[in-house]
Amino acid sequence: MPDRLLPLLTDTPQSGDALGAALELSRVTVHSLAHRLQEQGVPLEVSRAGYALAAGTPAPGLVPVRGQFGQALRYFGEVSSTQDTLHDWAADPQSPASHGAVVVAERQTAGRGRRGRTWQTSGGSLVFSVLLRGPLPLASLPTLPLAAGVALQRAVGGGFLKWPNDLLDGEDRKLAGILLEAELRGEEARQAVLGIGINVSQAPSGAATAEQFRPGVSRAELLADVLGELEHWLSAPVPEVLDAWRAVSATLGRQVRFELPGQSAQNGQSGVLEGRASDLDDQGSLLVSLPDGQLVRVGAGDVELVGRLTPAQTEL
Repeated sequence: MPDRLLPLLTDTPQSGDALGAALELSRVTVHSLAHRLQEQGVPLEVSRAGYALAAGTPAPGLVPVRGQFGQALRYFGEVSSTQDTLHDWAADPQSPASHGAVVVAERQTAGRGRRGRTWQTSGGSLVFSVLLRGPLPLASLPTLPLAAGVALQRAVGGGFLKWPNDLLDGEDRKLAGILLEAELRGEEARQAVLGIGINVSQAPSGAATAEQFRPGVSRAELLADVLGELEHWLSAPVPEVLDAWRAVSATLGRQVRFELPGQSAQNGQSGVLEGRASDLDDQGSLLVSLPDGQLVRVGAGDVELVGRLTPAQTEL
């Protein structure tokens, strides 16, 4: 029921009588629905003038969309995850989501990051998913998170990229994360959903915020900027993406610790290894030089940075 009220709200106050008339509900019921939206984390302001979303809320009509991405945008208070919600919208037989459609939510009850981790949201975060309609060649999938990382770094205006999917500040604190889920069919992906979480003005302990680089930026403004950059970088030539990623890497030139799954271990190597991240290959995999001189290709999994980022390393 609160979802019926939410699409009617803007940043201009509207009276309970007007909203009730539009929904064919009483003013008392409107007030009750508004309270439930607030409980879901929606920044809904209630005053004598009426009901209004706080300025900068990333809702339809309040996000200054400049391209195709975000033209179709749905905003929710609480969902299981924006990934699942967008998957369902894409599969809707009556009105399926189009390429570049976006789902934004204030809270996720089952939000997830890579490898089954959870992504926690707070009032100062921006959590959304973008639909990428295919077909997408399987070979292109590994570079999509890298392209999304470049887009995030450009939109935020700073930070460094940790392979393959995190944006960090200059002290290795996580600022944003990326999750790509693809629907595979044969040798291509029918579609993919790109999930992004950004700490805008608040962050969990030990994490960073986008306000470090863009003081006072609103979530609506930042979402519009990210979508614009995504639209550009997701369609850019792969060599251009890789060069842009290298230029702001927090990984290359540093000691890293990683694990090669047994089924993909190279040269008999398996288990947890440590070496120097030297470069990316032409498909976006990380190349790591081991102490014995071997060069290992890391195509998936997690990479842990060993030691702190130094000024010299920021120039790589």
